[in-house]
Amino acid sequence: MPKASEIKKNAALDYKGNTYIVKGIERSVPQGRAGGSIYRMRMYDVVTGRKIDEAFKDSDILNFADLIRRAVMFSYIDGDEYVFMDNENYTPYNLNKESIADEILFMNEATEGIQVVIVDDVPVAIELPAHVELEITETDPSIKGGSATSRTKPALLSTGLTVQVPEHISTGDRIKINVEERSFMSRADSK
Repeated sequence: MPKASEIKKNAALDYKGNTYIVKGIERSVPQGRAGGSIYRMRMYDVVTGRKIDEAFKDSDILNFADLIRRAVMFSYIDGDEYVFMDNENYTPYNLNKESIADEILFMNEATEGIQVVIVDDVPVAIELPAHVELEITETDPSIKGGSATSRTKPALLSTGLTVQVPEHISTGDRIKINVEERSFMSRADSK
């Protein structure tokens, strides 16, 4: 059983008799107090979708819920449902747009390495790879010699996400994005 400090985003926890998916974690270190960090977790009930915010000491012991991860690929959108297809047996998994709103900003039809999280035979979340490749649809013109400085500019990506990129990057470039930090990593390799 893990301590609160070992829990990661999208972990499934068995908490107070219900199964929750951790959607956000904030760590804070109280000043003037002996003791460790406090972890505030935003969690969603996998059955009802109800949101709760809980705070745990770093040494609090939590229980993982039984879950299954299946490799999938994004297939299509059906109203407010996003449909993912299992890579092995082609089982479709439907997830509500609202429950995966953060992840949608990092994926398109070509995104590989997506996994669906299944709890009690119900798909409840998706997990993305550590980095994804997306195309820049709009940014200021590139500045020649801009790679010599560390200045950045905003860039709108094909999914609607905006990230800061170096000045030498231009519209139409494919770039790698760190999903967890929501930040530019590098230009994508040409295929």
